[in-house]
Amino acid sequence: MCRLDHLRLAIPAGAEDACRAFRAGILKFDEIEKPEMLKPRGGAWFRAGTVELHLGVESDFRPATKAHPAFRVSTLDDLAAALAHGGHAVRWDDAIDGRRRFFTDDPVGNRLEFMDAAT
Repeated sequence: MCRLDHLRLAIPAGAEDACRAFRAGILKFDEIEKPEMLKPRGGAWFRAGTVELHLGVESDFRPATKAHPAFRVSTLDDLAAALAHGGHAVRWDDAIDGRRRFFTDDPVGNRLEFMDAAT
């Protein structure tokens, strides 16, 4: 049996507050405490459902503009509206028949996909 435990995305040093506002504020992810030994490295950890999302500081940061995590959400239209209201572009994509989804970028340029849980 295999189950996804966590995803890790890179962020630049000093971007934690903007990433917290985006993930905890707009996306409504729960921030979880990092282990004490890892706190000096910076970054932040979040949980969405059963999956953790770890943001790690990289000194030579480059945003992931093609590779991306995808999240199934039950309120896709509400999330799209909240992102747009928060100033984040929502790019709807109909390339896969029968699957409602869109892409957006986090505050540091990492690509994220959100799909309707019903499709």
